[in-house]
Amino acid sequence: MSTPRTPQEVFADHGERLGTGDLDLISENYTEDAVFLTPEGVLSGRAGVREGIGRLLADLPDAAWQLTPRFAADVLFLQWTAVGADHEVTDGVDTFVFRDGRISAQTVRYTLSPRTTERAALAQ
Repeated sequence: MSTPRTPQEVFADHGERLGTGDLDLISENYTEDAVFLTPEGVLSGRAGVREGIGRLLADLPDAAWQLTPRFAADVLFLQWTAVGADHEVTDGVDTFVFRDGRISAQTVRYTLSPRTTERAALAQ
C-alpha cells in the first residue's frame, strides 16, 4: 500500500489540473464525500466540486493567478488574486482540508469586479 500524497503534493497537482479546465479531472483530487462551501451555499460530492469549480473558472477564464498558500498539517489557508480579460479578484480566500491524499473540504470566497485599467496594464 502506498503512502497518501501530502497536502502540498495534492495542492500542486490541483493547480496543474485547474489549468486544464477539465472539471472531471479536477474533481478526482477530491474525496467522493467532499464538501465545497461558498457564500451561496454548500455543494456536495464530486458533482458539487465540478459545479463550484466550474463557476470559478467561468468567472475568470484564462486568468493570471497569484497564490499565497499557508499549510498547517492537513489544512491549507490560501489567499489569492486573479486578473482575467474582463474581471478581477483581489480578495480571494480559500481553505482546504485534506484527508487520505485528497481534498475533503474546501471553502471559497471572492469578489468578482470589472477589471480596472491600472490592473489591466499590470497583467500585460
